[in-house]
Amino acid sequence: MKAIDIKNANTIRVLSAEGIQKANSGHPGLPLGAADFVYTLFDKVMKHNPENSKWDDRDRFVLSAGHGSMLQYTLLHLYGYGLKIEDLKNFRQFNSLTPGHPEYNHTKGIEVTTGPLGQGIANAVGMAIAETKMAEKFNKEDIKIVDHYTYVVAGDGCMMEGISSESASLAGTLGLGKLVLMYDSNNITIEGDTNIAFRENVMDRFNAYGWQTILVEDGTDMDMIEKAMIEAKAEKSKPTLIKINTVIGNGCDAKKGTAGVHGAPIGDDNIKIMRENYDFSKESFSIEEDVKEYFENKKEELKGNEAKWNDLMEEYKVKYPADYNEYKMFMNNEFDLSFFDELNDYKVNDATRSSSGKVLNEVAKNIKNLIGGSADLAPSNKSYLNGLGDYSKEERSGRNFHFGVREFSMGAIVNGIHLHGGFNVFNSTFFVFSDYMKPAMRMAALMNLPITYIFTHDSIGVGEDGPTHQPIEHLAMLRSVPNLNVIRPADSTEVVAAWKVAMESKETPTALVLTRQGMPHLETSSMEAMNGAYALNKVENPDVLLMASGSEVNLIKLAGIELGKEGINAKIISMPSFELFEKQSDDYKKELFNEDAKYRFAVEAGSSFGWYKYLAGKGEILSIDNFGMSAPAEKIFEECGFTVENVVSRIKNMMK
Repeated sequence: MKAIDIKNANTIRVLSAEGIQKANSGHPGLPLGAADFVYTLFDKVMKHNPENSKWDDRDRFVLSAGHGSMLQYTLLHLYGYGLKIEDLKNFRQFNSLTPGHPEYNHTKGIEVTTGPLGQGIANAVGMAIAETKMAEKFNKEDIKIVDHYTYVVAGDGCMMEGISSESASLAGTLGLGKLVLMYDSNNITIEGDTNIAFRENVMDRFNAYGWQTILVEDGTDMDMIEKAMIEAKAEKSKPTLIKINTVIGNGCDAKKGTAGVHGAPIGDDNIKIMRENYDFSKESFSIEEDVKEYFENKKEELKGNEAKWNDLMEEYKVKYPADYNEYKMFMNNEFDLSFFDELNDYKVNDATRSSSGKVLNEVAKNIKNLIGGSADLAPSNKSYLNGLGDYSKEERSGRNFHFGVREFSMGAIVNGIHLHGGFNVFNSTFFVFSDYMKPAMRMAALMNLPITYIFTHDSIGVGEDGPTHQPIEHLAMLRSVPNLNVIRPADSTEVVAAWKVAMESKETPTALVLTRQGMPHLETSSMEAMNGAYALNKVENPDVLLMASGSEVNLIKLAGIELGKEGINAKIISMPSFELFEKQSDDYKKELFNEDAKYRFAVEAGSSFGWYKYLAGKGEILSIDNFGMSAPAEKIFEECGFTVENVVSRIKNMMK
């Protein structure tokens, strides 16, 4: 090890501790313990260019243990990514570029928002998958324009989370040789020694998953760390776990190796001692001149990584112009969506899951970078891309993914695929299992990722599978997530509208909520469904507004016909998406929800939560605020009151 490398790593330790101390908040344990190996990665191994944090062929770095964010911010400052020393001083402060956990599209050099432990591992798996697909499609024998690695740093907490097992198992199955997981093994969590809850042999576990595993006994030995990283890169057929034994809080003699250093500032006195021990200036946030000079020179050196690639791209552009143009289309996600005009007349009597499957395949024909898959439910979800192949270790060209029964990991992996760049991504499962995916969906919404979720078997219409598989509260749950469009279409035309919303979206994920049971086409349905709510009939002076989503829209339509026979004018409103409706103008909303209509009635085969806003104190809702039952779907709908007769009776009683 060179003296300057040791000094650089110690600089990272001190600056990290000082930023946390000034904020009087944060997690110094990981930055102090992991400084040596993360510095080695950034300095000796990783391919990056601080002047262009979005360069296509850069190596990706994911800090799954996002509570150690101050370590990453310090590195971004030293390598010249644009963070100033003032930004380190403003750690965790309002509107700073250095928030408590790394945030995507907020700070240059941050590839993904992390913090919920374990998800970063799955995100990294997604990035590594995307690299293999882009490489397979665009690389040539003589020119490889896609050739980079994904590195992820995880701690003991990440390894305990179940998502690490889900995603690591799939990564091993897929043979993601350019994925390297650096496990910061310090045996300490908030509550104390990991021995109290975590005694497994992690290396044996990853060996069983099909990973290469390497042990670095001393996390301060940068020569051995670099050697391990080079060995990891040499293994092309397996992902690699490097278990690095570290001491949490290393450098702070008074607290190192204890739970007390995990999530609390170490104190000004201890930082002063650290500076003295390292023979640094006493001035806080100061950097020694030789360290400054080193990183300034390194920044210039790192520019060469992208410069070489740019030269390669120019050669590629000349030799393979068609592939070059398609590569740009993939990376910029620029595809013509006018084909949706031809789908507007798609009118069939079918379950909306089946309609979605047909529309999905039309979308895939026209949007060449659309890829995705299901958590072992593609035949039921109708989410298979016909004739487009299956992605596997042996065949990278397939556009269908088999995620296995791993909903949470699937959600986080597709986030990583999108974040890598180059692809539109969808994934699918039964609606009731959106519970398992929710944490990953929340992160997609937080990061403004336009992921498409296909959720089928959307209600008590699941029938005989019983209450465990009948979603009740799930619509309300997803509708409560900020920046998530939840769309429950009523028929095939509304399915087309829903898919168009999903494909036009640039910053908002979309959840398509679809029926298992067959649905008739509603003659007056239209692409107005993209507004979130619209009228299926024209009524000048309605007595009552009937509103519903999905499969219940046909029910209120039939009820409206019966009411009309008794002289009651009902306006039938399909409300596939609360979120899209709320984006409409006040004039549109007022015109749709006639103020003169004295009564309102809503119908949805799920929780009533969220509907009362649209009732505005003028009516009632037919809903389900208890769990379902095991029986044929028709019987359950009847028992729960979802019949024309009951809706008509309820409305007439309401109007008395």
